[in-house]
Amino acid sequence: MSKSIVIVDDHALFGQSLKVLINSYKDYRVKGVFTNGKELQDNLRKMDLRPDLILLDVRMPVMDGLQTMQWLKREFPKQKTMALTMEDDEETLLRMLSFGCRGYLLKDIDPDKFKLALDHVVTTGYFVDREAMDELAKRERIKDQFSEREVELLKYVCSEMTYKEIASEMNLSPKTIDGYRESLFNKLNIKSRVGLAVYAIKNHYCTI
Repeated sequence: MSKSIVIVDDHALFGQSLKVLINSYKDYRVKGVFTNGKELQDNLRKMDLRPDLILLDVRMPVMDGLQTMQWLKREFPKQKTMALTMEDDEETLLRMLSFGCRGYLLKDIDPDKFKLALDHVVTTGYFVDREAMDELAKRERIKDQFSEREVELLKYVCSEMTYKEIASEMNLSPKTIDGYRESLFNKLNIKSRVGLAVYAIKNHYCTI
């Protein structure tokens, strides 16, 4: 049975082109294309079945991605949603994750990688590029190597707190926090805080 996708993007040409691409995959079909979060609101309640995945732009008029994620978290907390955006600033992406977004893709992604991302988020529930989504068996082994402080840091990385604020909360210096962060980056082969946040959410170190 095909997996259903809803696209929310204010650029009509991009949305329709993406629809054609997704419909070319035998395992997927686009259920709807909307230009902002308000249109999604108006139509999602009318659907007999919720989509398997919503692809959501961040910068949109009327109701943007952040506002839409807040609404989805409140009304449909189990709905899988992934950001598809040109935005790559860490603060925005962390806020999207804190509101329940399952990961993000940049719009210049390679089509083959895009298909892989769809498969990944539908099956495992999370995706944020290759470095954050490695083999589960490898992740399970790594868990045993975390120190208590590293585990504590993982509980905070998906929040909107800065590293300096996290250091204060943990009663540590910012330099010490930097050391724990770099250690986690190396152990998990992850290069960004967003990648750490997705890992922490996926593996239940923090809740959203």
